[in-house]
Amino acid sequence: MSMAVWEITIAVLLAVLAFDLALAIIRRNKDTSMREASLWTAFYVGAAIVFGYSLGQWSESQARNEFFAGWITEYSLSVDNLFIFILILARFQIDKKKQQLVLLAGIAMALVLRGIFIALGAAAIDRYSWVFYIFGAFLIYTSYKLFTEDEEKEWKEGRVILWLRKRGASSLTIVLVAIAFTDLIFALDSIPAIFGLTKDPYIVFTANAFALMGLRQLYFLLGGLMDKLIYLNEGLSVILGFIGVKLVLEAVHGGGTHKLLGIEVPEISTQFSLGVILITLIITVIASLVNTSKSKVAE
Repeated sequence: MSMAVWEITIAVLLAVLAFDLALAIIRRNKDTSMREASLWTAFYVGAAIVFGYSLGQWSESQARNEFFAGWITEYSLSVDNLFIFILILARFQIDKKKQQLVLLAGIAMALVLRGIFIALGAAAIDRYSWVFYIFGAFLIYTSYKLFTEDEEKEWKEGRVILWLRKRGASSLTIVLVAIAFTDLIFALDSIPAIFGLTKDPYIVFTANAFALMGLRQLYFLLGGLMDKLIYLNEGLSVILGFIGVKLVLEAVHGGGTHKLLGIEVPEISTQFSLGVILITLIITVIASLVNTSKSKVAE
């Protein structure tokens, strides 16, 4: 991708962040209604769809599928990230008037951290092909951890948070630090995941940017969904495990090996990956809603 395209993309992204910051400051004393949150969420999702579709017009046709696969995966991981934000803000009882700015700060930190990891990941891939084995193994391990952890989401205070408490830090300071650490952990998951779907740094960056856009508004929609999307962890576990296996298979092919024990090593296409991701998320949402509705009826 040319430098001019990168410059335009970053300029537009900064403009959107500046607009969102101004909106958060102006409306900091007002509650965000469900209608307003829904409209903004729909706007940002629509913008990602339009961008992804147009990408196939002025770039390679394969870029469109890679963007959508990456964006949907990153958006799913960002929703999980947002659930942790909800728990942190509730734990420290942050005033609703300050939540808008705290959320925007968290999203901005997430974007910066992911940008750093994207640059490091792209550089590592260019120099060392074996890094795919590390990425793949890490995603498979993350998949296992997600699948085996307790169903109920919980957030525990780490040593840094406890140290800040002892030093008398304000709740707002502790929350910002906690969100920064959460962003760092999720960046470690999300960047290897998207590099398993595309090697184009521009698509990796834009998929992450669009996945993070509008999360501040989405926050006010998700509060009531925390108890309903009970299988989100399992769904993300399947997706990350699938991408981890895909990365390992690509690393095997990259090393010049096409058969193991006489068996052809399969190549997983982007179209197939996109299908697996969509089907997994659809099943996850339907199964979660059906289970929660049955629980309500039983109660």
